[in-house]
Amino acid sequence: MTYRFTARAVAAEFDPDSDVMQAGVAEDEDGEGFILLFMSNIGTPSPQNVSLGLDTHCLVTQDHGTAYGCVREVTLSGRLLTVSLDPNSLDDLGLEVAEIEAELDVPDEDVQQMREVLAEILAWGRQETRPQHVSL
Repeated sequence: MTYRFTARAVAAEFDPDSDVMQAGVAEDEDGEGFILLFMSNIGTPSPQNVSLGLDTHCLVTQDHGTAYGCVREVTLSGRLLTVSLDPNSLDDLGLEVAEIEAELDVPDEDVQQMREVLAEILAWGRQETRPQHVSL
């Protein structure tokens, strides 16, 4: 089973001042509705992040469900973002299905910026927690 929605808002940010990069999609133009927010730090993981297992990407959902290293596959083909999650992360994320498809109803520039930042986010941290397949 796949959860499908149209994302009418996309954001991507590389913020070296806060040591964070993030890329997200939201169902509504005001950032409400169904949300997927991908995040990671910038640079080398801190010893504290390593010891806590936080040295990988993070995914946050609309109800603030959060899981680290949970993205197994991600594809952005044209305007279709397909995400496959680790089924063990669903409870933490407050989701019922591990497959999500978002049709991006946003300007081309926003899609391209998200593509670039999301690639960096998913390549950050421990190798064994990175997605098995990324096609952006």
